[in-house]
Amino acid sequence: MLKMHVNTTEIVSGIPPNQSNRYGIKRSFLKFGGALAIATLSGVACAATLFTNVKGYTLNDDADLISFTSILIDEGKVLSLDIKVDETTAQTLNISNTIDGKGRVMLPGLIDAHGHLLGLGANLLEVDLRESTSAADAADSVAEYALANSTQPWITGRGWNQELWSDRAFPTSGDLDKKVSDRPVWLTRVDGHAGWANTKTLTLAGITKDTPTPVGGEIVKDANGEPTGVLIDNAMALVEPYLPTQSNAVYKRQLDAAGKHLLSNGITSMHDAGVGRGVYDFYIKQAVQAELPIRIYAMISATDPDLSKLLGKGPIRDANDYLYIRSVKAYGDGALGSRGAALLAPYSDAPHQHGLLLTQPEDMTPLFTSVIGAGFQLNYHAIGDKANHVALNEFEKTFAAIGGSELRNRIEHAQVIAPEDLARFAELDVLPSMQPTHATSDKNMAEDRIGKDRMEGAYAWQTLLESGIPLPLGSDFPVELANPFYGLHAAVTRQDRDNQPVKGWYAHEALTIEQAFKGFTLDAAYAGHMEDTLGTLTPGKWADFILVDQDIFTIDKKDIWKTQVHATYIAGKQVFSK
Repeated sequence: MLKMHVNTTEIVSGIPPNQSNRYGIKRSFLKFGGALAIATLSGVACAATLFTNVKGYTLNDDADLISFTSILIDEGKVLSLDIKVDETTAQTLNISNTIDGKGRVMLPGLIDAHGHLLGLGANLLEVDLRESTSAADAADSVAEYALANSTQPWITGRGWNQELWSDRAFPTSGDLDKKVSDRPVWLTRVDGHAGWANTKTLTLAGITKDTPTPVGGEIVKDANGEPTGVLIDNAMALVEPYLPTQSNAVYKRQLDAAGKHLLSNGITSMHDAGVGRGVYDFYIKQAVQAELPIRIYAMISATDPDLSKLLGKGPIRDANDYLYIRSVKAYGDGALGSRGAALLAPYSDAPHQHGLLLTQPEDMTPLFTSVIGAGFQLNYHAIGDKANHVALNEFEKTFAAIGGSELRNRIEHAQVIAPEDLARFAELDVLPSMQPTHATSDKNMAEDRIGKDRMEGAYAWQTLLESGIPLPLGSDFPVELANPFYGLHAAVTRQDRDNQPVKGWYAHEALTIEQAFKGFTLDAAYAGHMEDTLGTLTPGKWADFILVDQDIFTIDKKDIWKTQVHATYIAGKQVFSK
C-alpha cells in the first residue's frame, strides 16, 4: 500500500511532537513553504517484535553510551529497551514475534555522513583501479575489463592513485593507448578530482595543445605543450559531455549494487554529497515506489543548472525517512593528492602551485545567499586551508546579513585548516563533516604536500570536537572504502589496517571509540536534521540496527576494523543477512 500527498504548508514527518533533545531542538511537525511530502510504507514492520538476549549499545538523548539486553519494536520504531515482558504484557502490546539475539552485539545502524551513492554503484560495476601498483598495472586491468566487456562503447573506471605508485608520477594517455586504443577510456582518480584519458578520448573531446585551460581546472601538458591525458578538476568537464548518457535504468543498477554493499557493511543511512536534477528526480520516483534500499539524505549539486528551480520546490521528506532533501553541496576546491586543494601558501613540494578554487570568490556571495536564503543547509567542500578560510568568512558574512546559522551548515572534509580558523567552526555553528580514513590514506603524502608546520591544523578531529562542535563522520565512498568499521578504526588509532605508524599518525588528534561511534550515529543524524528519528535506539526512533560479531567497545582498538556484520535491519525489517 502506498500513499502520496502534497501539502503546501506541512510535511507530516511522524516525529513525536513537543519534545526537546540535547541540542535544544524541539520535536514538532516540520513546516516548509511549498514543500512536497512523500509518504510510503517502505520497510515498516506491522506487528510488535521483541529482540532478546542481545548485547546492545546505543547513545541516549544526552549522548551518553548505554547498554541493553532487549529491544521492543512496534510499527518499525523502538518502543522500549529492557522491558520486562510477561504473558499479560505480551498480549497488551501485541507482541507477535520474539527473536533470540544469541548474545550478539547490537548497534544502531551506522550513518555515513558523506558519500556518493551512485558513484559507489558505478564503481562496483566498472573497472576498479584501487589496487593498481603502477600506470602499467592499471592499464592491464583496463585491458582485461575491456576484453570482458567487448560491447561497451566506453571503458570507464575509478580508483587510480599515483601517490601509491613507486614513481608517484601522473599516468599518460600513452600508457592506456598501448592496451586500449579502439575505444575511448576515461578513468577518474580515487578522489574524483582528476581524470585519465586515452588518446581516443582526448580526440573525441577535441582536447589539443591549443585547448585553453578552464578556470578552476588544469589540462596537464608535457614539455612540448601536448596534453598528457590527465585532466584536473574543472578540466574534467571537457570530457563529461561525451560520456554515455545516464538513464533511470543505469541509476537503478547503480543504486541496487550500492545499496546491497552498504547494507552488508552495516550502513543504514547515508548523506549523498552532490546530486543533479536527474538523480534528484530518480530518488523521488524510487521513494514514491518504496524502492530505496537505504535512507538517503541528499545534497543538491550547486553546479546543477536547475538549482534555483529545485530550491523553489522546498525541502522534500519521505514520511518514513527514506529520502530527505534539504541541503546543497557546493564545491570549494580540489583534493590534496592532485594538488587541487586551495592553500594559503604554496605547496611545499610544488612551490609554484597554490591549488584551485572551483567556486570563484565573486560567485560565493550569490551562492550562499540563494541557498541559505531559501532555507537550505549549505554543505561546502573545502580541503585546503584557503578554501576553508574563505568558506568560513562567507558563512560569517552571510549569517550577519540574512541569518541562517541554525541550518547546521557544513564544511565537507575540512582537512587542512589554518590553526586560527579551528575555533571558528564552533563559533559559527558550522559543522566539520570529516572522513577518518582520509587521514590514514593521506599520511604518506600530506606532510610532503603542506609541510610539517601546517599539519597543526590538519585532520584535527579531537581539536575540533573539544571546541564544542559536533563531528559527523563518513567515508567519502567510493574515494575510500565504505566499510564504517574501517572509519571507526582509523578514528581511534590514527593507523592504517597494518597498524602503521606504530604510535599513530599525529595521534593526539585521535578520537575515543565513544566519540567515533557518536560521529557515525548521533552526530551524523544531527548533521542531516534527523536526530529526532535516527542515530540512536531510543524510544520513538526508527528501529535501524545491526548485529555484529564483536564488541567494539571492549576489544583491542587495533581489531575494530575486523568487525563483521551478521544482519542489518531498517525499521525493524531485516534487509541483510550474512
